[in-house]
Amino acid sequence: MLPIEPRAGTECLIETLSARLLAAHSATAVLEAWCAERGLAADPRLTAVRVAGADKPLSAEQRERLAIGADELVRYRRVRLTCGGHVLSEADNWYVPGRLTPEMNTMLETTQAPFGRVVHPLSPTRRNLSLKMLWTPGDAELPGPENRLFFVEAVLSTAAGIPFCEVAETYTGAVMALGER
Repeated sequence: MLPIEPRAGTECLIETLSARLLAAHSATAVLEAWCAERGLAADPRLTAVRVAGADKPLSAEQRERLAIGADELVRYRRVRLTCGGHVLSEADNWYVPGRLTPEMNTMLETTQAPFGRVVHPLSPTRRNLSLKMLWTPGDAELPGPENRLFFVEAVLSTAAGIPFCEVAETYTGAVMALGER
């Protein structure tokens, strides 16, 4: 088991990571850089491990944010983003397959590639909808690897401004781990 940061630095690390995620166009790129900085794996590339279960329906508000009608096809993908043996986040992705290339759709359906890596050729931008802190420094203990630290909702759009995905990401205490230096 890798060591976890002392309590004094935990709040600062959570703020740093959440600020990077909010400022970036790709959560995948931010998390891969974070994994490399923290030494979490020899190869700091993320893997998107699918979580089995029923699809979560898209709300009317989400359809509006994605600028799609009630009948337009939307696919749902729930994954755990891992780096080495660490589950860094769980993500719900609702995406419009008609706004992606056939190759991107195939990759999302058949591989463990993270969404951000697959759609990178679209030069996506990210509009944050919300950030909610789930763990607070007033809690009695340091967050464990499975504790939920914070939650981010965002809409991804193409470089031309066409929305194609809404994400809901929950980041875990595993992001606090340190690898061997």
